[in-house]
Amino acid sequence: MSRKRLTKQLEQSTGPIVIVGAGNMGGAIARGLAAIGHARRVLLIDPQPLASITDPLLSSGARIAQTSAALDNTSPIAIILAVKPQLLPTIAPQYADASKSALTISVAAGTTIETLNRLLNSPPSLIRAMPNLPASIGKGMTAAFATPTTSNLYRDLAEELLRSVGEFVWLDDESLLNAVTAVSGSGPAYVFHMVECLAKAAQKQGLPRDTAEILARKTVEGAGALLASVEKSPSELRKSVTSPGGTTEAALQILMADARLEKIIIDAVAAATLRGEALSKLS
Repeated sequence: MSRKRLTKQLEQSTGPIVIVGAGNMGGAIARGLAAIGHARRVLLIDPQPLASITDPLLSSGARIAQTSAALDNTSPIAIILAVKPQLLPTIAPQYADASKSALTISVAAGTTIETLNRLLNSPPSLIRAMPNLPASIGKGMTAAFATPTTSNLYRDLAEELLRSVGEFVWLDDESLLNAVTAVSGSGPAYVFHMVECLAKAAQKQGLPRDTAEILARKTVEGAGALLASVEKSPSELRKSVTSPGGTTEAALQILMADARLEKIIIDAVAAATLRGEALSKLS
């Protein structure tokens, strides 16, 4: 189904798009939907929503509520569970009846389909998704897994909703979400730490702290923008910066010696994946 046709299908439905949880991710998805023209369809539910999140949404036509009672006499087209995993056992069952006829998406980290089915009484259209922090500025990366009973129409709808905050890919195996969490979910923290390290290294070479921090921040920001704007691979871009016998080559001889940095990153992602697997077993 084309995006244009799907959007028309969504607009023709009378049911709201319910987002449960007005934290970072719930707020990001609500803003993303508002940005693509669905603000008046959004019903954001949170017992204590922050004004900084709700005020712009209210001004664009979204509705805000504090409890699931707001769903009385409505038939949502979609329910997005965007609460902390530890809150799901209390909150998710409140939406079990509505999920019987709605697309249900969970973005709660580490909470398996098995657990979601138990909490929601096995809704027919259920998707588990893993967006990341850049979704808050519309630059997110989301991977998702759909249960076999989820219709193609609802798969398409889920993709449209989640593309409102960035890029999107489907997974055929739910267990791969642990690796996704370790790479794109936790990945921004790795990049932020690299900026910290680059700034400290700059200070070690005599640069003032403020100058070092802005150099590190803007270097990573610009490199990311360049990576996104050209078709060259990361390897090609690295080589384009590296002149034989130059300063970059001298630094890369340290970073790439015995695949030093590569091994550290592989070990870090493996550790995060294992932790994700352990947390999934606890849900």
